[in-house]
Amino acid sequence: MRTWNDYKDYVKSIDPESKKDMEEIEELASIVGAVIKQRNQLGITQRELAALCGIPQSSVARIESFKTTPNIDTLIKIMRPLGLKLTVAQSDT
Repeated sequence: MRTWNDYKDYVKSIDPESKKDMEEIEELASIVGAVIKQRNQLGITQRELAALCGIPQSSVARIESFKTTPNIDTLIKIMRPLGLKLTVAQSDT
């Protein structure tokens, strides 16, 4: 039985453009996942986080459900009150 990771690895191996797209999606999922995890650990609701950031609660919901991709300014606004920091690192590839 194949897993989702097997499928992703297969697609990445046969199509360079799909590999790039999947890696970008995985990176965004990692960032948004960290935001959701930290918000939950701190016991902060989406509405409370939105108020701390000065953005609508619906924006937080759309970002957390991957219905929109946040721009860097919004991402930093969201991460700051959660005690998270965006770090840039050189890619291994």
